[in-house]
Amino acid sequence: MIAYRIHSPSGKLRVSFLLSPGGTPGYAVHYQGKIVVDSSSLGFTLKDAQPIKFDFEMISSVEDTINEPWQQPWGEQRSMLNRCRQLIVELKEREKPHRIMHLIFRAYDDAVAFRYEFPEQENLTEMVILEENTRFQMRGNPTCWWAPGDWDIYEHLYTKSKLNQINAISKRDFPGLAQTYIPENAVNTPLTMQTDDSLHIAIHEAALFDYSDMTLKVDTTSGLLSSNLVGSDRLGYKVKRSLPFSTPWRVILVSENAAGLADSKTILNLNAPSKIADVSYFTPKKYNGIWWDMHIGKNSWDKASGKHGATTENAKKRIDFAAANGLKGTLVEGWNTGWERWIGFEDREGVFDFVTPYDDYNLDEVAAYAKSKGVELIMHHETSSAPLTYEKQLDAAFALMKKHDLHLVKTGYVGKIIPKGEYHHGQWMVNHYQKVIETAAKYGVAVDAHEPIKGTGIERTWPNFVSREGNRGQEFNAWGSDGGNPPDHLPIVAFTRMLAGPFDFTPGVFNISLKPWKPNNQVNTTLAQQLALYVVIYSPIQMACDLPENYEGKPAFQFIRDVGVDWEKSITLNGEVGEFITKAREEKGSGNWFLGSITNEIARDIEIDFSFLPKGVNFNATIYMDGKDAHYKTYPTSINIEKASINSDTKRVFHLAPGGGLAISLMK
Repeated sequence: MIAYRIHSPSGKLRVSFLLSPGGTPGYAVHYQGKIVVDSSSLGFTLKDAQPIKFDFEMISSVEDTINEPWQQPWGEQRSMLNRCRQLIVELKEREKPHRIMHLIFRAYDDAVAFRYEFPEQENLTEMVILEENTRFQMRGNPTCWWAPGDWDIYEHLYTKSKLNQINAISKRDFPGLAQTYIPENAVNTPLTMQTDDSLHIAIHEAALFDYSDMTLKVDTTSGLLSSNLVGSDRLGYKVKRSLPFSTPWRVILVSENAAGLADSKTILNLNAPSKIADVSYFTPKKYNGIWWDMHIGKNSWDKASGKHGATTENAKKRIDFAAANGLKGTLVEGWNTGWERWIGFEDREGVFDFVTPYDDYNLDEVAAYAKSKGVELIMHHETSSAPLTYEKQLDAAFALMKKHDLHLVKTGYVGKIIPKGEYHHGQWMVNHYQKVIETAAKYGVAVDAHEPIKGTGIERTWPNFVSREGNRGQEFNAWGSDGGNPPDHLPIVAFTRMLAGPFDFTPGVFNISLKPWKPNNQVNTTLAQQLALYVVIYSPIQMACDLPENYEGKPAFQFIRDVGVDWEKSITLNGEVGEFITKAREEKGSGNWFLGSITNEIARDIEIDFSFLPKGVNFNATIYMDGKDAHYKTYPTSINIEKASINSDTKRVFHLAPGGGLAISLMK
């Protein structure tokens, strides 16, 4: 067995490259002497060609140190440092066809990452991949927080179980999802785990371009996780690439506590620098819109229903509210023709027109009115999962936005993908999402994608991809009869989905009972938690999603007016997966800080040590906390608002109610 190893800069993490006597490449990961991933093999199964997985010899190896400072134009942290040790191994098959493969390993202080690279070569010009055979051999039986490896949607609830109890197949008939396909007992990434000795591990991927989403197939007997790529039934393979090319990075985050996972920047660091010279057309912002109306049934997207929400009059009212309250954007959904046949129909090609408004919505007038009020109109493009229809209109749709000086669009992909046999998370759709991003960049447009491909840090390379959904959002609280998002959902999301990047969750519901519109539904948080989510859940665009009348006269709305959206730095102060989390963030440019803390259905006391604040500076704090009788079920709107002076020497204990939260603004 040939073995080469590199250590992270601090020496805590070690990744070893392994080559068996039979020429099978593999690896292993250790953290301070403990096995994180045991010896695991690497390779590929190809169509009409022998597999790439054995009979290799090592030609060369090169070690290097990467120490690359860089800055984000927007994000959770301005100044970044890509610091790691790197090992590049060149392998060549001993027998014909003598194919060459490079393996690139990186050891960070909080993660190990590796990718496959296939350089230009004589005996291999194209690879048609039936499966990537990357293994992750876990030790013991860790506790996992997982969502099923659905090829079409990420909007399942998470399940907490031991690895050997994962049963993704049982989630096939989950209610309330417009599309779903779970072919294997596999889970989506990020997959977060905790070992019996409390080591926290998350497996994900970075830099997903021109490739398929990697799910993880679970062998509940052995603890083996294996890459299971999303495929194309239509084309009969999972990935097709011409050489040269590199796969996405396979990433294993490792931390002694949950907070370390949440604070990792490795996924971003594994992506290439920005390809956009100037992204100043996008400004992080808070926004409102015509959206929640439809989910609670007050209005509708289509005009034929008689309850059309996207009218000129309604849009102007929302713009007025935004302007009066410091919100810099207004989203209008249902403005364009086609909504009468957008879902539930097989013949969705050509249904939506992305340049033609309904006759009760004057786009020219609304765009001009918004601009006069200092509010940006946010465009909406629902494709109904007919991407070819959207691609035909991309240039016209973005040219229309450029004409009106609009720079942010929310896209949507509800329904089964057309053509049949393609899935939201396969290579074909990954390339479609990328085409939208690159076309948008040419017109100075930023994109917030719903029903997207998952985040893998590509916002570093394409910083006009500012946010995405890719998880179970706020709207589920207004749908169906399954009880909405349970209280532990967001304390799980903070350590799972949020590892993948910005999440357009759309917080800010003040009418938590949803009456009179949805008397049988309710948001399973307190009002204080809805405020805290603006800090806990990161996105450079944050929606005040509720109806304006539900904010009028409510003192708690001041937090939404004040809270930042673009950050100098962000810190996870404490937390446990599925239990609670506390985040603190410094607003870029102002020096103001904001803090958010949330809990699951269990009430708890949280001690906050404010030593993260700059020394010698007193902050005027406004504290929004659960009232004495607050409870997400019985009295969710009970809230106390208190003023205080806080500095870096302050320590204080706060009580979080069941389903509750804490939000603090700290103004210099």
